[in-house]
Amino acid sequence: MRHLRFFVTVADELHFSRAAGRLGMAQPPLSQAIRRLERELGTELFDRSQRGVRLSAAGAALLDEAHELLAREKRLRTLARRAADGGLGVLRAGVPPDTTAAVLSALLSACAEHAPELSVDLQEVTTAEQLRLLASGGLDVGLVHHPVDATELRLGPDVSLDLGVVLPRTSPLARLPEVTLGDLSGHDLVLFPRAHAPGWHDHILDACRAEGFVPGRLRHASNPEFLLALVTAGHGVAFDQGPAARKEPRVAWRPLAGRPLTLRISGAWPAGRGAHPAARRFAELAADVLARHHTATSRRAVTSHPPDDTPRPWSVVYG
Repeated sequence: MRHLRFFVTVADELHFSRAAGRLGMAQPPLSQAIRRLERELGTELFDRSQRGVRLSAAGAALLDEAHELLAREKRLRTLARRAADGGLGVLRAGVPPDTTAAVLSALLSACAEHAPELSVDLQEVTTAEQLRLLASGGLDVGLVHHPVDATELRLGPDVSLDLGVVLPRTSPLARLPEVTLGDLSGHDLVLFPRAHAPGWHDHILDACRAEGFVPGRLRHASNPEFLLALVTAGHGVAFDQGPAARKEPRVAWRPLAGRPLTLRISGAWPAGRGAHPAARRFAELAADVLARHHTATSRRAVTSHPPDDTPRPWSVVYG
């Protein structure tokens, strides 16, 4: 390719000295390079005479192909740089099962805006499973709930999401502007299975015990809709960021006094030189989307269902 660039430059100038000047080299090495190219091709590319230099028939035939090859090389180098920067290919990304549609939509839009030609393959995966897949090469990046063992991982910026409590609308606690963990004493707790995110699961129960809330019974719900069904049926309370209260009028969301439960979530990807080049940027975009969404939903959740004493009709009974 270097020799072809030399050939095209000489063909443009039809003068070895001027071509050498354009290339930033001396004339003798340029003349030698053209001779080597001619020997490789088995034909002379220039007719040299005292009157000057002109393209031979072979040189004229080769010139268009040389331009095309050099253009292709330029495109190849551009593609390689974009791929190395994470702008091409497929990024396999894990997100927690409780990620809302609004967050997923905003995250995909942000990725498309940043890297239009990068395909993001989102997979709904628990934190524990994400860690396994990141270690085995099944995922390029994930959004994990802390605390996690990050020994073999790189972590992006984390976002702190304050959790409130989801209560049946008819609960006396729903009349309060905020609830303490101690106020929940005697209630059952609806929580995700420990296998999904062991560190975060244990932290929640430790915080509850420290504040005087020991759940009478621990019920597990992986699906947010099932969690809501259990709460509306009076089978316990749950912790949530706020969106659940807007989706189900028979429950109320109240902030927890003192913010005792703060979920930390961040992007994580394998350490080492084999990491996907787009992993870090995905983690940064996810942190920005989560922070903006949490701020907006927290404001709406507090005002969408203000405390009142009016019981709501129950059109469905869950048992």
